[in-house]
Amino acid sequence: QVQFVESGGGLVQPGGSLRLSCAASGFTFSSTVMKWYRQAPGKERELVAYIDSGGSKVYADAVKGRFTISRDNAKNTVYLQMNSLKPEDTAVYYCNTRLNWSDYWGQGTRVTVSS
Repeated sequence: QVQFVESGGGLVQPGGSLRLSCAASGFTFSSTVMKWYRQAPGKERELVAYIDSGGSKVYADAVKGRFTISRDNAKNTVYLQMNSLKPEDTAVYYCNTRLNWSDYWGQGTRVTVSS
């Protein structure tokens, strides 16, 4: 079955950096689009970035130039490098993929940006 194990969240000061990881299993990772979403308190879940099987990347305007999504197909892992973090980046971050018209989600990792 499809499983994700996310890690890397935590508390960081504004301007700091974190790298999130999402280790996947149960499907052909290398041929699948992988996405990162986030959900801030009291807000809807929103797409942060995605990377396709060829390595093409798309970012939300709010994170362009600060976040970088990448993948390591040998490790079945997708990453989100987050730099220049702002308080408004505080959220639970989820990895996601869609297979056969169904969405699969990780358990989420919490990121808190605060001084």
